[in-house]
Amino acid sequence: MRPTGDRVIDVVLPCLDEALALPWVLKRMPPGYRPIVVDNGSADGSADVAAAYGATVVREPVRGFGAACHAGLMAAVADVVCFMDADASLDPRELPLVSGPVVAGEADLVLGRRVPAGAGAWPAHARLGNAVLARRLRRRSGVPVRDLGPMRACRREELVGLGVEDRRFGYPLETVLRAAAAGWRVTERDVRYHPRAGRSKVTGTVRGTLRAVADMRAVLAAHR
Repeated sequence: MRPTGDRVIDVVLPCLDEALALPWVLKRMPPGYRPIVVDNGSADGSADVAAAYGATVVREPVRGFGAACHAGLMAAVADVVCFMDADASLDPRELPLVSGPVVAGEADLVLGRRVPAGAGAWPAHARLGNAVLARRLRRRSGVPVRDLGPMRACRREELVGLGVEDRRFGYPLETVLRAAAAGWRVTERDVRYHPRAGRSKVTGTVRGTLRAVADMRAVLAAHR
Protein backbone atom coordinates (compact mmCIF):
# COMPACT_ATOMS: atom_id res chain seq x y z
CA MET A 1 0.00 0.00 0.00
CA ARG A 2 1.27 3.48 -0.90
CA PRO A 3 0.26 6.79 0.65
CA THR A 4 -2.52 8.42 -1.32
CA GLY A 5 -3.62 12.00 -1.80
CA ASP A 6 -1.92 14.38 0.60
CA ARG A 7 -0.83 11.65 3.03
CA VAL A 8 2.84 11.72 3.94
CA ILE A 9 4.71 9.16 6.03
CA ASP A 10 7.82 10.21 7.93
CA VAL A 11 10.75 7.78 7.91
CA VAL A 12 13.25 8.06 10.77
CA LEU A 13 16.76 6.89 9.87
CA PRO A 14 19.19 6.78 12.82
CA CYS A 15 22.62 7.45 11.36
CA LEU A 16 26.22 7.12 12.51
CA ASP A 17 28.84 7.34 9.76
CA GLU A 18 26.68 6.14 6.88
CA ALA A 19 27.85 8.54 4.15
CA LEU A 20 28.52 5.66 1.74
CA ALA A 21 25.10 4.07 2.18
CA LEU A 22 22.86 7.14 2.34
CA PRO A 23 22.73 7.94 -1.41
CA TRP A 24 21.43 4.43 -2.21
CA VAL A 25 18.92 4.58 0.64
CA LEU A 26 17.59 8.05 -0.04
CA LYS A 27 17.31 7.62 -3.81
CA ARG A 28 15.06 4.58 -3.23
CA MET A 29 12.65 6.33 -0.86
CA PRO A 30 9.13 5.83 -2.28
CA PRO A 31 6.92 8.79 -3.19
CA GLY A 32 5.08 10.08 -0.15
CA TYR A 33 7.75 8.91 2.30
CA ARG A 34 9.76 11.75 3.85
CA PRO A 35 13.21 10.79 5.20
CA ILE A 36 14.41 12.22 8.52
CA VAL A 37 18.09 11.39 8.99
CA VAL A 38 19.15 11.65 12.62
CA ASP A 39 22.89 12.24 12.71
CA ASN A 40 24.21 10.71 15.94
CA GLY A 41 27.70 12.18 15.85
CA SER A 42 28.98 11.11 12.44
CA ALA A 43 32.54 12.01 11.48
CA ASP A 44 32.24 11.17 7.77
CA GLY A 45 29.95 13.96 6.57
CA SER A 46 26.76 11.88 6.73
CA ALA A 47 24.65 14.91 7.59
CA ASP A 48 25.86 16.81 4.52
CA VAL A 49 25.18 13.82 2.27
CA ALA A 50 21.68 13.43 3.70
CA ALA A 51 20.91 17.12 3.15
CA ALA A 52 22.25 16.96 -0.41
CA TYR A 53 19.78 14.17 -1.18
CA GLY A 54 16.83 16.12 0.22
CA ALA A 55 16.45 14.55 3.64
CA THR A 56 15.50 16.47 6.75
CA VAL A 57 18.56 16.33 9.02
CA VAL A 58 18.29 16.23 12.80
CA ARG A 59 21.41 16.26 14.96
CA GLU A 60 21.32 14.24 18.17
CA PRO A 61 24.56 14.65 20.18
CA VAL A 62 23.63 12.04 22.79
CA ARG A 63 24.97 8.75 21.47
CA GLY A 64 22.62 5.78 21.36
CA PHE A 65 20.27 4.07 18.94
CA GLY A 66 17.26 4.89 21.11
CA ALA A 67 18.36 8.49 21.49
CA ALA A 68 18.49 8.85 17.71
CA CYS A 69 15.11 7.15 17.24
CA HIS A 70 13.51 9.39 19.85
CA ALA A 71 14.97 12.54 18.31
CA GLY A 72 13.60 11.52 14.93
CA LEU A 73 10.20 10.76 16.42
CA MET A 74 10.11 14.21 18.03
CA ALA A 75 10.98 15.80 14.67
CA ALA A 76 8.32 13.85 12.77
CA VAL A 77 4.97 15.48 12.06
CA ALA A 78 3.17 12.87 9.95
CA ASP A 79 0.39 10.75 11.40
CA VAL A 80 2.25 7.54 10.51
CA VAL A 81 5.96 7.14 11.15
CA CYS A 82 8.39 4.44 10.02
CA PHE A 83 11.83 3.54 11.30
CA MET A 84 14.62 1.83 9.40
CA ASP A 85 18.41 1.57 9.38
CA ALA A 86 20.41 3.90 7.13
CA ASP A 87 23.08 1.34 6.20
CA ALA A 88 21.48 -0.04 2.98
CA SER A 89 20.65 -3.36 4.63
CA LEU A 90 16.95 -2.62 4.11
CA ASP A 91 15.35 -1.38 0.91
CA PRO A 92 13.14 1.70 1.39
CA ARG A 93 10.97 0.47 -1.49
CA GLU A 94 9.63 -2.14 0.93
CA LEU A 95 8.42 0.46 3.44
CA PRO A 96 4.85 0.21 2.11
CA LEU A 97 4.81 -3.43 3.24
CA VAL A 98 5.10 -2.39 6.87
CA SER A 99 3.25 0.92 6.77
CA GLY A 100 0.31 -0.41 4.75
CA PRO A 101 -1.48 -2.27 7.58
CA VAL A 102 -1.11 0.79 9.84
CA VAL A 103 -2.47 3.16 7.20
CA ALA A 104 -5.39 0.78 6.57
CA GLY A 105 -6.19 0.52 10.29
CA GLU A 106 -5.46 -3.21 10.32
CA ALA A 107 -2.56 -3.04 12.80
CA ASP A 108 -1.08 -0.63 15.33
CA LEU A 109 2.56 -1.69 15.06
CA VAL A 110 4.12 -3.59 12.16
CA LEU A 111 7.63 -5.03 12.32
CA GLY A 112 9.64 -5.95 9.27
CA ARG A 113 10.73 -9.57 9.70
CA ARG A 114 14.14 -9.80 8.08
CA VAL A 115 14.67 -12.46 5.42
CA PRO A 116 18.35 -12.65 4.34
CA ALA A 117 18.73 -11.71 0.68
CA GLY A 118 22.39 -12.63 0.27
CA ALA A 119 25.39 -14.29 1.84
CA GLY A 120 26.67 -12.39 4.85
CA ALA A 121 23.52 -10.34 5.25
CA TRP A 122 22.85 -11.61 8.74
CA PRO A 123 25.82 -13.16 10.62
CA ALA A 124 25.07 -16.27 12.66
CA HIS A 125 25.91 -14.66 16.01
CA ALA A 126 23.51 -11.79 15.36
CA ARG A 127 20.73 -14.06 14.15
CA LEU A 128 21.08 -16.28 17.22
CA GLY A 129 20.95 -13.34 19.61
CA ASN A 130 17.86 -11.99 17.88
CA ALA A 131 16.12 -15.38 17.98
CA VAL A 132 16.73 -15.78 21.72
CA LEU A 133 15.37 -12.31 22.48
CA ALA A 134 12.36 -12.78 20.20
CA ARG A 135 11.50 -16.03 21.98
CA ARG A 136 11.69 -14.34 25.37
CA LEU A 137 9.56 -11.49 24.07
CA ARG A 138 6.90 -13.92 22.86
CA ARG A 139 6.79 -15.60 26.26
CA ARG A 140 6.72 -12.32 28.13
CA SER A 141 4.20 -10.40 26.04
CA GLY A 142 2.27 -12.98 24.06
CA VAL A 143 3.05 -11.09 20.86
CA PRO A 144 3.88 -13.62 18.09
CA VAL A 145 6.98 -11.87 16.71
CA ARG A 146 10.00 -13.71 15.35
CA ASP A 147 12.28 -10.74 14.74
CA LEU A 148 13.06 -7.46 16.48
CA GLY A 149 13.74 -5.92 13.11
CA PRO A 150 14.71 -2.26 12.64
CA MET A 151 12.08 -1.58 9.94
CA ARG A 152 8.75 -0.82 11.60
CA ALA A 153 5.71 1.42 11.38
CA CYS A 154 3.09 2.84 13.74
CA ARG A 155 1.18 6.04 14.44
CA ARG A 156 3.31 8.87 15.75
CA GLU A 157 1.10 10.19 18.54
CA GLU A 158 0.40 6.72 19.89
CA LEU A 159 4.12 5.91 19.97
CA VAL A 160 4.89 9.14 21.81
CA GLY A 161 2.17 8.18 24.28
CA LEU A 162 3.85 4.86 25.07
CA GLY A 163 6.64 6.76 26.83
CA VAL A 164 9.52 4.55 25.69
CA GLU A 165 12.49 5.39 27.93
CA ASP A 166 15.47 3.37 26.66
CA ARG A 167 17.98 5.40 24.68
CA ARG A 168 20.31 2.57 23.71
CA PHE A 169 19.77 -0.66 21.78
CA GLY A 170 16.86 -1.63 23.98
CA TYR A 171 14.58 0.93 22.32
CA PRO A 172 13.01 -1.45 19.75
CA LEU A 173 12.32 -4.11 22.36
CA GLU A 174 10.82 -1.70 24.87
CA THR A 175 8.57 -0.34 22.14
CA VAL A 176 7.09 -3.79 21.53
CA LEU A 177 6.76 -4.54 25.26
CA ARG A 178 4.91 -1.29 25.92
CA ALA A 179 2.78 -1.72 22.80
CA ALA A 180 1.74 -5.21 23.91
CA ALA A 181 0.93 -3.97 27.42
CA ALA A 182 -1.23 -1.24 25.88
CA GLY A 183 -3.18 -3.78 23.85
CA TRP A 184 -1.80 -2.79 20.46
CA ARG A 185 -2.29 -5.07 17.48
CA VAL A 186 1.27 -6.09 16.60
CA THR A 187 2.13 -8.02 13.47
CA GLU A 188 5.02 -8.74 11.07
CA ARG A 189 5.67 -8.49 7.36
CA ASP A 190 8.61 -10.11 5.59
CA VAL A 191 11.25 -7.73 4.22
CA ARG A 192 14.53 -8.55 2.50
CA TYR A 193 17.72 -8.07 4.49
CA HIS A 194 20.79 -7.23 2.41
CA PRO A 195 24.50 -7.16 3.22
CA ARG A 196 24.98 -3.66 4.57
CA ALA A 197 27.33 -1.01 3.21
CA GLY A 198 30.45 -0.96 5.36
CA ARG A 199 30.79 -2.65 8.74
CA SER A 200 27.88 -2.76 11.16
CA LYS A 201 28.32 -1.24 14.60
CA VAL A 202 26.16 -4.06 16.00
CA THR A 203 25.83 -7.19 13.89
CA GLY A 204 29.26 -6.79 12.30
CA THR A 205 31.04 -7.87 15.47
CA VAL A 206 30.35 -10.32 18.25
CA ARG A 207 31.11 -7.56 20.74
CA GLY A 208 28.55 -5.25 19.17
CA THR A 209 25.91 -7.96 19.17
CA LEU A 210 26.58 -8.79 22.83
CA ARG A 211 26.26 -5.11 23.74
CA ALA A 212 22.88 -4.88 22.00
CA VAL A 213 21.69 -8.13 23.62
CA ALA A 214 22.75 -6.84 27.05
CA ASP A 215 20.76 -3.64 26.54
CA MET A 216 17.69 -5.63 25.54
CA ARG A 217 18.02 -8.02 28.46
CA ALA A 218 18.10 -5.02 30.77
CA VAL A 219 14.83 -3.83 29.23
CA LEU A 220 13.25 -7.27 29.70
CA ALA A 221 14.33 -7.30 33.33
CA ALA A 222 12.89 -3.83 33.91
CA HIS A 223 9.52 -4.86 32.45
CA ARG A 224 8.86 -8.03 34.41
